[in-house]
Amino acid sequence: MATSEKKIKRRVRSAYVISTVSIALVLFLLGSVGYLTLNAREASDQLKENMTVSVWLRDGLEELEVTALQGRLQGLSGVKSVSYTSKEQAARDFTAFSGMDFESFLDDNPLPASFEVTLLAEYSEPDSVRWFHRTLAEWNEVDDVLYQEAIIEQIAENIRKFNLVLLFFGGTLLLISLILIRNTIRMAIFSKRSIINTMKLVGATRGFILKPFLWRAVGQGILAAWIALCLIASVIYGLREGLPEAGFFADLLRLGILAGAVTAAGIVISFLFTYSAVNKYIKLNTQKMHIY
Repeated sequence: MATSEKKIKRRVRSAYVISTVSIALVLFLLGSVGYLTLNAREASDQLKENMTVSVWLRDGLEELEVTALQGRLQGLSGVKSVSYTSKEQAARDFTAFSGMDFESFLDDNPLPASFEVTLLAEYSEPDSVRWFHRTLAEWNEVDDVLYQEAIIEQIAENIRKFNLVLLFFGGTLLLISLILIRNTIRMAIFSKRSIINTMKLVGATRGFILKPFLWRAVGQGILAAWIALCLIASVIYGLREGLPEAGFFADLLRLGILAGAVTAAGIVISFLFTYSAVNKYIKLNTQKMHIY
């Protein structure tokens, strides 16, 4: 009898460990996908905000008009920064770049004064930039508005494709993972079906039977989440040390949100599947318990 009880305890312990490790690995994969998604979004935002819109000014504007125009630009929705380049500075920059002093044989400086406008990432979509272009082109002080339309559209298209691929990959991974976790937890609860049956025979209510299993499920979810977070932290550290040029972020707020999401996912997954598995055996006819 003692040997039989030890075997049962070993099986229960083994099932618990296996299910915990399974949940931890799934949370690690999902957390890693989440981290890569956040990094991809950060990189795409930086790329978008590196694109500028050049606003060429018509000749003859007074200094006060230029200052007022700069204020109007900075007041537009979506504008991150505005940088002014005078005609003289534009000539010096061109001379330094080309190595030619064109003013010496043209006797004039044909380059216009201009503003380089940087937009926020959410306003750098093609439609938003076109609206910005149309708006500025109507201003009397503006001679022309230039931006790299083809590049902006290509960036937006590539980001959309990447997000679709990542969404498909993440969704497929989540579905497969949930199926595996469900089966693992059901096997763990299966090893305790005799305990559930005994509690039913002595008249225990459904809530009384569920309570210890659900509390343990919450603890299991937290434990699995922290194992997953330790693995994720190791990966993040390795990426930042091994590939510092890639610029993997370590913003504490977003890492905290990621940790909270992984922990919540661990608790919810473990709780729901445990509830489903235990409830199945509670509803099962006592005489059929040995069949399953």
